[in-house]
Amino acid sequence: MVYTLHAAPGSCSFAPHIVLEEIGEPYSLVLMSPGHPETKTDQFRRLNPKGRIPVLTADNFILTEAPAILVHLGLTNPSAKLLSTAPEAIVRSIEWFNWLSGTVHAVAVRMIWRPDYFTDDGEYDSLIAKGKQHLSSAFALIESRMKERLWVVGDHYSVVDPYLLVFYRWGNRMHIGMQSSYPAWTKHARRLEDRPAVQNALSQENISLWE
Repeated sequence: MVYTLHAAPGSCSFAPHIVLEEIGEPYSLVLMSPGHPETKTDQFRRLNPKGRIPVLTADNFILTEAPAILVHLGLTNPSAKLLSTAPEAIVRSIEWFNWLSGTVHAVAVRMIWRPDYFTDDGEYDSLIAKGKQHLSSAFALIESRMKERLWVVGDHYSVVDPYLLVFYRWGNRMHIGMQSSYPAWTKHARRLEDRPAVQNALSQENISLWE
């Protein structure tokens, strides 16, 4: 099965892009333009009626949502050892995915970068401020967790680690001061940056973790 990943540089699709590189099998990458207007086309909506990236396709297979794609890639490529089959590891992975995607991304990050999603009145300042509060609380929790471990789930690198890296990079994009405020999380980001798969994905998307 040869996958095609529909992605946008630096978006949450960066995580499955890294995992595809980790797996090391041939795949195709379709990168969207800035703002990814391609998601509004009829052709893309046939792939994903939600009009969002990432989308993973292969033959008659279509899968959306970054956490689902990451779990799928981990489960279907056991030799890559990116997702443990132990029940505890699986549920902890889902726990992280649900919180990062459903709360940190869909609420806090969106309130900062897309406040228009929540209101039509154009009064965004209070929403952005509230989003920053939510994000600060979430990042503080992540920092406290990463003080205790090298990797997000268990003792080994997994599909959850690249997903957490997405949020670290977004913090840098927001000029939060990630290195000074979150040293344990920064060490985790640097461990990932040293991996060839991460370097390849960064190069292909023409992005940096630090700006």
